[in-house]
Amino acid sequence: MKLNLTFTNINKLIVCFLIITSLSCQKEQKYEAVSNNGVFVPTSEIPDSHFLGVSKCEACHKEQFKDWQGSHHDKAMQLADSTSVLGGFNDEKFISQGVTSHFYKKEGGFYVNTEGPDGINHDYKIEYTFGVTPLQQYIVKFPDGHYQCLRTAWDTLKNKWFDLYPNFKVVHSEWLHWSRGGLNWNTMCSDCHSTNVRKNYDFNTHSYDTKYAIINVSCEACHGPGKQHVEDVKRLGNKYASTGTLHMTLNTAPKELVDQCARCHMRREQFSGAFNFEGTMLDHYFPQLIEDPQYYPDGQILDEDYVYGSFVQSKMYKNDVACNNCHNSHSLKLKFKGNALCTQCHVPEKFNAPKHHFHEMGTDGAQCINCHMPGKYYMGNDFRRDHSFRVPRPDLSLKYKTPNACAGCHKKDDEWAWEAFQKLFGTVDSIHFSDKLTPGITRQPNAHTGLLELINDKAQVEIARASAVKALSNYNPENFIDDYLTWLNDKSTLVRGATVDVLSDTNNKGYMNSFLPLLKDSKRSVRIKVFYGLSGLSETQVPDQYKGVYQKVKKEFFTHLNTNSDFVGGRIKRANYYLKQGNIEKGIEGYESALAIDNINNNARLTLANLYYQNKNYKKAEEAFKKVIIQEPEYGPTYYSLALLYAELDRTDGAIELLEKAVEKMPDNIRVYYNLSLLYDKKKDHKNAESSLVKGLKIDVNNESILYALAYHYSKYDQVEKAKNIVIRLVQLYPNNNQYVGFLKQLNSKG
Repeated sequence: MKLNLTFTNINKLIVCFLIITSLSCQKEQKYEAVSNNGVFVPTSEIPDSHFLGVSKCEACHKEQFKDWQGSHHDKAMQLADSTSVLGGFNDEKFISQGVTSHFYKKEGGFYVNTEGPDGINHDYKIEYTFGVTPLQQYIVKFPDGHYQCLRTAWDTLKNKWFDLYPNFKVVHSEWLHWSRGGLNWNTMCSDCHSTNVRKNYDFNTHSYDTKYAIINVSCEACHGPGKQHVEDVKRLGNKYASTGTLHMTLNTAPKELVDQCARCHMRREQFSGAFNFEGTMLDHYFPQLIEDPQYYPDGQILDEDYVYGSFVQSKMYKNDVACNNCHNSHSLKLKFKGNALCTQCHVPEKFNAPKHHFHEMGTDGAQCINCHMPGKYYMGNDFRRDHSFRVPRPDLSLKYKTPNACAGCHKKDDEWAWEAFQKLFGTVDSIHFSDKLTPGITRQPNAHTGLLELINDKAQVEIARASAVKALSNYNPENFIDDYLTWLNDKSTLVRGATVDVLSDTNNKGYMNSFLPLLKDSKRSVRIKVFYGLSGLSETQVPDQYKGVYQKVKKEFFTHLNTNSDFVGGRIKRANYYLKQGNIEKGIEGYESALAIDNINNNARLTLANLYYQNKNYKKAEEAFKKVIIQEPEYGPTYYSLALLYAELDRTDGAIELLEKAVEKMPDNIRVYYNLSLLYDKKKDHKNAESSLVKGLKIDVNNESILYALAYHYSKYDQVEKAKNIVIRLVQLYPNNNQYVGFLKQLNSKG
């Protein structure tokens, strides 16, 4: 695995880490929910006393307990002791990326000496273990309630230390350093590795008071608090019948079961302050859609997606196959070995035969999963399979550089794979949603037609339709406003949520009136997205019939912000809310706050620099732009932005110098040549002014702004014939533009 910490993907990395945002609430309240005109409004957290522990469950459910014991859920998190710690702490050293980590024991405890947040080695005591196989991680305690996961982990199969990201150099000041946000247990891990977690993050002090009822993923992490269930059993005895107080039971419908597993097996953003088993998954979380860099453009796994986002793409999910059809719910192991798992449903004579897979029986090539569930290694040694269960498509690989199992397994190129596919199977005999989604995600010309067809095909899987809604924004969403307004009322929550996100980012505010009814949407994630989209609307502008629900959703929105405010992305969202409200001071404060927890985030710093510029704080703007250049000297747009600042301050020489550097860094950016020409002209350097425009024209011979600027330049300096030739081209390109027609008449009058 190799990551490159550049300006262009820092924000993607932040989004990547918005996957497990923990729960937050300061005081214990009654565990209940209320309804407001059909809108689910959950209250606060469940008291820890309602979780009774696995010993209570074992008393009546011995077989299930036996399966669970020793499972990944059981070993999700443990106190570090001689039984739980599997790693080599017998005075062992491990060196990676120039950092030496020394693992040793002292006074009955386990310790590591390694690089800390100041770049200096320190001794840290191991407080907890995380996981059991194929790797085990270790957690240490930091000040202010922060717990951090070491970057060095123990390979439990090969019995050796290894670096989770061996090809990725991270310096101590980066957010991704193990001692900072990227490997922070409180927000990145706790919600899914323990039971009834409350993150309890304090925004003002950047501190945590994280609590949980049970240290690992216990029975009650999935089935809900057992207090009421046990009381009912005691009260009713032999007359006991299910009272509906437990979750994930034998009566749970397949898709509902998948959604309940998804809470932890999904890349997602959190929208509730505390998960309390009320409502549905989409009242608490919203999944990552099929987008770069989390997925390949056809929907195959690229970065970690934690299974759900892949599985809901599949025909399996569509046909009511659930997680427990393949996995034992308690041991998590597969129910059957080899192809027997698949032939539960798929006729063996048809599919588990050479006439289907064209491989010798008993070989790896004859295994269903190797063709239909290829995988990748994550976290160094953890192989995870793609759960979208797709047919290999070498033809798409040739078009879009997506992977296919044929080439991957045989270690040959995509041309070979496609030729072999055609010889064995002929042409592709069914249309997959990726045939319409992939061209749109990769911005192919005219791909919007296929996206529209996909979105409007209600028979397609929701995540594909919602992802197409996002992909359509690549083709200027204002061209499809009427379509987007229609999708606000789509039956699919994912489609509604994606539509709200796209419209919220447009300059066309005509959607406001269409958003207001969605303040009463049945799913909290959509309501909160809608409130954010309405940020430009002052409370006095809210119609009377929506004022009550507006205030309720406002509370949900700020709970959402507070829950995610230990992420840079959460703080930026708060800042953008205030900017939409027209409060630039609060917006600046928000971006400064984001940089306080990630000082090398150049996305945030560049936005902040532009805000300083807009607020006429030119000194701070200049300082911010310069810091971005120092941290990422190859990123051309920063030179361009600072040059515009210098130009406004009449520092023309400095502006020209910066624009020349911008040309080096991004030679295809037309606006750089245009502005460089203006500055040279200002200095009466007519030769370089002309040269800059000519260079720009070589990149795009029909660029309107460059053509006009060059024509004006020639006209201004009495090169009438050159000017006329260019204006003639402009008139040919834009015959309905009266300005160009008039310009040509003016030039003709000069002879």
